[in-house]
Amino acid sequence: MGETADALVVFGITGDLARTKTLPALYDLTEQGVLTSPVIGVGRRPLRNDEMHEHARAAIEAAKKDTLDRRILDTFLSRLSYIGGDAMDDELYERLRTALKGSKLPVFYLAIPPATFLESSENLAEAGLLDDARLVVEKPFGTDLVSARELNRRLTALVPEHRLYRIDHFLGKEPVQDIMYLRFQNALFEPVWSREHVDSIQVTMAENFGVEGRGAFYDRVGALRDVVQNHLLQVLALVAMEPPAGDDDSVSRHRLDVFRSMPSADPAHAVRGQYQGYEKVEGVEPGSDTETFVGLKLTIENWRWAGVPIFVRAGKNMPVNATEIVVRLQQVPELRYGAHRLESPGFDDVVFRIGRDAGMTITLFAKTPGADDTREVTLDVSFLEELGKGPGPYERLLTDALRGNTMLFPRWDVIEETWRIVQPLLDDPPPVEKYRRGTWGPRRATTLARRYGGWREPQ
Repeated sequence: MGETADALVVFGITGDLARTKTLPALYDLTEQGVLTSPVIGVGRRPLRNDEMHEHARAAIEAAKKDTLDRRILDTFLSRLSYIGGDAMDDELYERLRTALKGSKLPVFYLAIPPATFLESSENLAEAGLLDDARLVVEKPFGTDLVSARELNRRLTALVPEHRLYRIDHFLGKEPVQDIMYLRFQNALFEPVWSREHVDSIQVTMAENFGVEGRGAFYDRVGALRDVVQNHLLQVLALVAMEPPAGDDDSVSRHRLDVFRSMPSADPAHAVRGQYQGYEKVEGVEPGSDTETFVGLKLTIENWRWAGVPIFVRAGKNMPVNATEIVVRLQQVPELRYGAHRLESPGFDDVVFRIGRDAGMTITLFAKTPGADDTREVTLDVSFLEELGKGPGPYERLLTDALRGNTMLFPRWDVIEETWRIVQPLLDDPPPVEKYRRGTWGPRRATTLARRYGGWREPQ
């Protein structure tokens, strides 16, 4: 934990990300007393401060609706100012320098497209504004291993690693952080959390909508770059890592250990799909082979997980909207006593739900009343019902950036390994197969996990 920042500068404050995520999060931090410093918004639009206040007010009112406290909103707006201009114009940075006069530890949050944040960072450095500052950038960090390395080389020439914060908003989700606490704060799980008892691991991110409204962006990215290389691999590391101990960097070190133990993905064990009608979405190139679904098999070659297959899938226009991790325990053997014969019933699954219906499910097999067999039952907990609503991901991540806590921000060595893992699928991508909307992707994807009980379908 470092020193608390004394100013926050938000580039792209008039954009969609700031409107839907950043501004509501800053209101929440004001309400909690976390954000007490000036906030300077930077954007291309030529707005006066009062016009910026109206823009922010509308965004926060839309997000908070019935829970809005106008005194808190007014307090936040009293600290908010705006600087408009071209991010390539030296005059903008001179105005920013004037606005930051007296600030010793500012945070620059670049809520702008990755294609532009490098140039903005270089201009900040040239103006001498990054000398003692923290720099926060959004994902994706590069588009492949080579571009990510080059981007990192140029950024770390401007600001050192310990002051560079790369956002992966999945790591700011409360249910994602719950994975570590559920694993390491309960004696129930650790004894079976290894190859001796685990049959397979599944990670599913299903979205029941398409890319309408984002066609031009998505067509350059695809499912692998959009959610697998970052979100889903980071979540997998929390499921598979060793218990952290020691200093504040131990979580990052153990996540890195997981990735360094993972061989690169094999295109022969991967499936790419595209839902029917994707090519008709506005912004999508004719004949595009961008995947809207990807499924793959991975392994972790270490003492804990050797021989345990890991199946990852993510897709658009799936039957449900859900994200979950399944740790599937090995089947018990057939049971015989006297004239009784109980066949092996199936798999016990430990399920972490990290989507909207956040919680945990454990599946068990219990005796069927009046019969000598079993049926599946579930032990289920809803985090919202049991624990109440937690902070949003941007609320948590911006808090940590202001306070200098780096634990939830992926380090460069971690990001480099995740790009290394998926790079073979970018160099030699499997052919794209069409699938119908509302299904679980191409038919061939269902065969990936068939030998291990098949995919568990989120409810």
